[in-house]
Amino acid sequence: MTIQVYECLESTQTFLLHGLKSGTFEAPLCISAHRQTRGIGSRGNAWEEQPNALYFSFALSLDTLPKDLRIESASIYFGFLCKETLKELGSGVWLKWPNDLYIGERKIGGVLCNKWQDYLVCGIGINLYDKNANCGGYATLEPEISAQIEPKAFLQKYFTTLEKKISWKQIFRFYALEFHNNFGFSFHHNGREVSFRDAELLEDGAICVNSQIVYSHR
Repeated sequence: MTIQVYECLESTQTFLLHGLKSGTFEAPLCISAHRQTRGIGSRGNAWEEQPNALYFSFALSLDTLPKDLRIESASIYFGFLCKETLKELGSGVWLKWPNDLYIGERKIGGVLCNKWQDYLVCGIGINLYDKNANCGGYATLEPEISAQIEPKAFLQKYFTTLEKKISWKQIFRFYALEFHNNFGFSFHHNGREVSFRDAELLEDGAICVNSQIVYSHR
């Protein structure tokens, strides 16, 4: 995986997508930035810029993905592997269904996937602790873990794991064991609030709510 690092971009996700569409970039490629001024969050929301964060997006050809991975569940797959990479550093981060990274009950990052033609573009943002900034208004990765992260080295470690092409079935087996972490949360479905306790996690990464199959929520 080639990694290109920029000081500041509006959004690593849109920058990479535009590059693919214009023919400037070819997959596999990762775009990382120290700062993001117009980051994209879950469900089209803006991702507010933080004083210290890890922002990156990467593009892969669809034919290089695990054969048993549904595109709709790509955020779980790539988010879980990112969570595992952070966990190896000692973090207590967990993946909230389907694409948010949490420490305890607070969101510290997120995963966004877009399919374009024969490519999957995945963007990940993680708030890192900054001892020189007032972090009271938002949640971050633990200070001791944040201090260990050198962006390019972290990305290389993450992509080394991706290159193993671990099957969805194997990732799902471990993710299902942690799904109970969602039970203290709820989400909106068909105009009403639903507890994750009332949702069944299915083997393809979807959840079943009142006999309806759901791959994302708001």
